[in-house]
Amino acid sequence: MPIKIQKDLPVREILEKENIFVMDENRAIHQDIRPIQILILNLMPLKEETELQLLRSLSNTPLQVDVTFMAVESHESKNTSMSHLNQFYKIFPEVREKRFDGMIITGAPVEKMEFEEVDYWQELTEIIDWSESHVTSTIYLCWAAQAGLYYHYGLKKRMLEQKMFGLFWHKVMNRKIPLVRGFDDVFLAPHSRHTEVPIEDIHACKALTVLAESEEAGLFLAMADGGRKIFVMGHPEYDRVTLDGEYKRDLSKNLPIEIPKNYYQNDDSSNRPLLTWRAHANNLYTNWLNYYVYQSTPYDLEGTPFLNK
Repeated sequence: MPIKIQKDLPVREILEKENIFVMDENRAIHQDIRPIQILILNLMPLKEETELQLLRSLSNTPLQVDVTFMAVESHESKNTSMSHLNQFYKIFPEVREKRFDGMIITGAPVEKMEFEEVDYWQELTEIIDWSESHVTSTIYLCWAAQAGLYYHYGLKKRMLEQKMFGLFWHKVMNRKIPLVRGFDDVFLAPHSRHTEVPIEDIHACKALTVLAESEEAGLFLAMADGGRKIFVMGHPEYDRVTLDGEYKRDLSKNLPIEIPKNYYQNDDSSNRPLLTWRAHANNLYTNWLNYYVYQSTPYDLEGTPFLNK
């Protein structure tokens, strides 16, 4: 089934060339079904790139997914045009009275700052509080996962001696949980971060269930509150060349960066990276939409019991 997006969203053409089924508002109103309402709070600087990655990830499901993009109001984007934001993004006051089946909060390049130093921290925490009564299930990605673990459970992040950068092997810790249904025992997933929440602190938090972790990279996937909060420490949505772009960008700026692990064949950056994580990434988002979004909300979203607090 399709992803519903605005008719003139620039990434639509790319999605259609990849044979991803997208539809605009005019066609969607003739569908006699209730689409799944997903809100994406996009904190990444290159918003169109992140749009494309997440829309790809949400497309592998028989459900019709209606996506709304949101940006924070308290931060001025320097890498995405205001015309794009004004045309395709909402701000929090515009969605405050609405309810959503699911929400995704992306990562952000602010991990070296203390959470309270981030200029939109207060707005973000207000949105997180609002999601408790207006969103069925929320995925926190990378920095947002660290922010969510800190805000909900007081778990602090720490700086790494070296950037966690590349593809890392993870093992499934609790196969009975539907979120990892269909996962192999071990799988690769991308990480790109300078900080971490210590895995021992996460295991010590009784509210959290760890679903996948890495001996080298630490936490990959955890959940709480019956799946209403899902924390993904890596970047499963990354496409084939995202790490390649980050690596070559930092090299061009003479920034300290190691070659991404397990990424290029023979660790040769002139080789085209192999795509080795897409199947598990698609599985993660499909399981989320099916088990923690679609099957947890009634046809009338306003009637969801735990959203009527």
